[in-house]
Amino acid sequence: MVLIEAACSLESFRRFIIISTCRSFIPESYMHDFEIFPEREEGPGAIYIEAVDKVTLKKIREMTFVNAKEVLGIIYSSKSGNTQLKWRQTRRKNGKVTGEASPNALVNLVESEVITQDWVNSYLESSKQSNVANNESKLNTGSD
Repeated sequence: MVLIEAACSLESFRRFIIISTCRSFIPESYMHDFEIFPEREEGPGAIYIEAVDKVTLKKIREMTFVNAKEVLGIIYSSKSGNTQLKWRQTRRKNGKVTGEASPNALVNLVESEVITQDWVNSYLESSKQSNVANNESKLNTGSD
């Protein structure tokens, strides 16, 4: 898992949720309405939108689509449990994403522009350097 801590827009995180959960069946009109978000009941894969004003629009499959105004936060967890992310508003429609993401979620985070490919490349490079340093340390101490 990859630790995520990144500033992003509400719309980028909304796109991430749609790409990760319902891109194949979200109604076209909902896709282009920046106030419509998918939610999913509690349990594995729960998605919750915290907003000043929220109205339920329609349930399709396991997703409930809501019209949310003044979103304060979003809690997202994947069905597998490998990704747990929270978006918190910092200023108007901008916020910060924190949590853990799976490799598959990383691809969706880049596609939705929550994080950049450069961010992923930097993370991979620092992980590689950290692994090399750990292996050298183990060799020098003779431990496994």
